[in-house]
Order: sequence, then structure tokens, then C-alpha cells
Amino acid sequence: MAKKKALGRGLSALLSDADMEVPSSLSTQTSTGISEISISNIKPNASQPRTKFDDDALQDLADSIAQHGLVQPITIRKVNPSQYQIISGERRWRASQLAGLESLPAYIRQVDDEQVLELALIENIQREDLDAMEIAISYQRMLDELEITQDTLAKKVSKNRSTVTNFLRLLNLPPQIQLAVRDGEISMGHARALLSAKSEELQIGIFNRILSAGLNVRQVEHLVKADKVAKKTTDSLKKAALTFEQQSNYLELQRILRNKVDIKKDPAGKGKITINFKNDTDLSRVLDLLMP
Repeated sequence: MAKKKALGRGLSALLSDADMEVPSSLSTQTSTGISEISISNIKPNASQPRTKFDDDALQDLADSIAQHGLVQPITIRKVNPSQYQIISGERRWRASQLAGLESLPAYIRQVDDEQVLELALIENIQREDLDAMEIAISYQRMLDELEITQDTLAKKVSKNRSTVTNFLRLLNLPPQIQLAVRDGEISMGHARALLSAKSEELQIGIFNRILSAGLNVRQVEHLVKADKVAKKTTDSLKKAALTFEQQSNYLELQRILRNKVDIKKDPAGKGKITINFKNDTDLSRVLDLLMP
């Protein structure tokens, strides 16, 4: 039986299939296929989905690199005779600069722009410290720039389709809530609960209460549910705001038409009457009763 590739044409597949190419004038290649590349010849990847790096964690890594060296090589590609672009490992590259390294070990791969994007996105999505909004944005970029479906995306990142969809839905939240998820002020659980709110105004209102009162996810879910119940109650009260005589006429109308009738009236006295019918024959019967 053929061995299945875990990520399709993802990170592991592309790296294992790519060819090595190392210009001797710019690097020193070891017998293991790892090259020592000058840091000044390496640039970050514009397709990098990760847009923020924790300064303290970066400094901790830099201190470790200064003491022990860079243990895990980064992966790069050549973009011109004197420059390389990072495919994966930008955090290690940044920390190496802080540690004062002049060069660092790297794998050099030959991949096209689309493969670089896929490699960068998948490599970062698999990181445990990537926040929910960065994952959501990465998923959306893969859908847009690789022109793939959510099903294909789910297979590439080894996730269930529902998991991918839940992350993508976060992009429908108001900007300030997205930013709060990104900064860790609220959790993805909070965000998912807010998505069930019926309006952006309600989402922002409950979000402000999360920040001020420290509401947990279950409390947010209860608030959203309570609003829905309140809306149903309000609608019911509006319907019940008929006078006794109007209620009697309403019941008599239903009896005469032998169909369900719905009357809605607002506090100002305006409203509408809706008469249901089953089919064309029933409609003709109702119209004959209304216009004898």
C-alpha cells in the first residue's frame, strides 16, 4: 500500500521533493546538505502570515542561540544571485540577528512563489503559539491566493472542515473584537459566542462587558441567548397589544377564513394582517370570502 503524504503538497512534501542549490560564493555547504549562509544575504518572506513576534520570547531565543548556536536550520530559497528569501524560520533568523550571528545554517530549496506561500502558511499554521486571528487570516489567504476550496484547505492543514469554517467566521467580527482576540484579551471561545449575537451593536456591547466584568464564555453564551429570548418576548407582546374587541375580531376572522391569520401591530397603531393559504384553490376560496 502506498504511503499517504500527510499534508498533500504541503510543507513536508514540498521540502522532500525540492532540489538543493547553493552558490559556493555565498555559502559554505556541509556534507549533510545544510549550508552556512550570511545573515545579510537573507530577507524575510513578504508572504509570512505571522505579523508579530513576542519581544521577550525572541530575546530568550537569542540568548540561547548566543550560548549554544542555532540548532535547527531555517529553510530559504534563492531569489537572485546575491539574496535569499525565508520560507520558514523567520523567528530563528530574527533571534540570530539579536544574538549577533553573522551567518546561520539553512536548507536551500527551489520552489515557486505559490509553493513558497503554501509552505509559509502551513508552517506557521501548525505552530501552537499562533493566535486565532492569524490562523483565520492565513486560512483566508490560502483560499484566495491558492484558489482552493475549504475542503481542500482542510486537507492541506490536516483539520476538520468545521474547524476551518469556525476560524474563518472570526473574520466577520467587528475590527475591535478581532484585535482583542489577536491580543489575547478575549479567547476564541468568547469570539465564537459573540458570532451568535444578532447584530454588531450587540456584539460590541457584550464584548465591552467581557472586558469590564471578566465574563467567561458560558456567561457570554447566556447573554446572547437571553437577548434572543427577549426579542421573541417583545415580538409576542407587540402581537398581544390588541384591544379585547380586536382580539375577538381576529379570532372571528380566522374562524370565517378557516386559515391561520397573523396580526402585528406596533405601539403607534400601525401593522399588518397576514393570511396564510395552502394552495391556489385555497387562495381562490379565501379571496371569494373576502370579496363576495
